[in-house]
Amino acid sequence: MLYFINGCISALCYFINTVFWVLPIVILSLLKVIPIKSWQKFVSFPLDGCATAWISVNNINQNIFSRTRFDIKGLEGLTTKEWYLVISNHQSWVDILVLQRVFNRRIPFLKFFLKKELIWVPFIGIAWWALDFPFMRRYSRAFLKKNPHLKGKDLETTKKACEKFQHKPVSVMNFIEGTRFTEQKRHKTGGVYSKLLLPKAGGIAFVLSAMGKQLTRLVDVTIHYPGGTPTYWDFVTGKVSTINVSIQTVLIEDLFNKGIFSAAYFDDPAQKEIFQQWLNQMWRKKDRELEFMEQNNK
Repeated sequence: MLYFINGCISALCYFINTVFWVLPIVILSLLKVIPIKSWQKFVSFPLDGCATAWISVNNINQNIFSRTRFDIKGLEGLTTKEWYLVISNHQSWVDILVLQRVFNRRIPFLKFFLKKELIWVPFIGIAWWALDFPFMRRYSRAFLKKNPHLKGKDLETTKKACEKFQHKPVSVMNFIEGTRFTEQKRHKTGGVYSKLLLPKAGGIAFVLSAMGKQLTRLVDVTIHYPGGTPTYWDFVTGKVSTINVSIQTVLIEDLFNKGIFSAAYFDDPAQKEIFQQWLNQMWRKKDRELEFMEQNNK
């Protein structure tokens, strides 16, 4: 009963906090419609400030009601003054709350690539737009086969969406497994890894192609739940006692200079193979790390 009451109060606080900060974000987004680039750049700072404050209040909520202990390793050297590409394994919706908590005020506010259609979500869609979340349109191979004139258009759209990040540091987030981990999904994809699904290179290749060496580092995050994968309700009720987070960084410049990634990725099968192999190697290392964390927490 205590967990239930705790969860209800916490969830209510999340809701009130979200409504409280969405309102000024929507108001500021209306000001951002004014088509003056210097003005839009100026307005983006208080907008990100609102989003950062929203996360900060959520973190206070977590400290009071969830009381989860975070064991975090690898935050050294991160700053709000650089550009990052953040990737992570994905098990639960709680992952997003974890990432926001871990990186809040340590790196620039996390931005997720969103499907173009999501801009029409009432209130939230315009808030995402105002916060410079990049909207993109991905075309399938079958669609491009029927419409060859649109080849490269999705990358062009992505690059245009990323232009606003040229003069202001940003953190672009991508769950490269494409979906949340389950044992059923793992077996369906061949069971190559014991704790992970197959990594998909396409998403981060789009970001690297669009932003190039403007990005400073790739931040690789490994999230482990010693008590098993939690639900959002488990987290807000305080049933998640500990969360382990391990962070590794890779210089983006090294990926280009060592030939691991190049602008020819989308046109050169050999380049795709090199980058996918590098990503698979990183994922094997992450899989071993998760196994070690599990053994260490028994």
